[in-house]
Amino acid sequence: MTPSSNLKELGITLPTPAAPVGSYVPAIRTGNYAMCSGQLAFKNGKLQHTGKVPETVSQEDAMKGAEIAAINGIAAIAQAAGGIDNIAQIVRVCVYVGSNEGFTAQPTVANGASDILAKIFGDKGRHARAAVGVAELPLGAAVEVEILAEIAAPQT
Repeated sequence: MTPSSNLKELGITLPTPAAPVGSYVPAIRTGNYAMCSGQLAFKNGKLQHTGKVPETVSQEDAMKGAEIAAINGIAAIAQAAGGIDNIAQIVRVCVYVGSNEGFTAQPTVANGASDILAKIFGDKGRHARAAVGVAELPLGAAVEVEILAEIAAPQT
């Protein structure tokens, strides 16, 4: 199965990548790799799950936010790659979690991103990963996700 057919089966439509709010691009391609800028959990134009984990945002909601942010990241990379089916391998994922002091379950929150990537790409969605607790994220977001992917199609 292809990533695009898996998306269809999962009932997921990739959103249009968000316009940058600063001096950067949503994703960039160099050679056979593409990387997205940090993606927040925007859905239908609204930021989901703001605040710190676990005081304001539950661990479960943060996992859902990581999934949404990963889908947004894949949308940006797919645009840079000329389509989602041109993504050959998810290489690395970094998930930043706005955390209260003492919260140490960032890897569990990051599973929200990792699990959806595995559902979309199968074995090609398996990746290296970092899960990092931070004091603050842009716009008060609970999670932010970065993705590095290998691209199959030659760059033109």
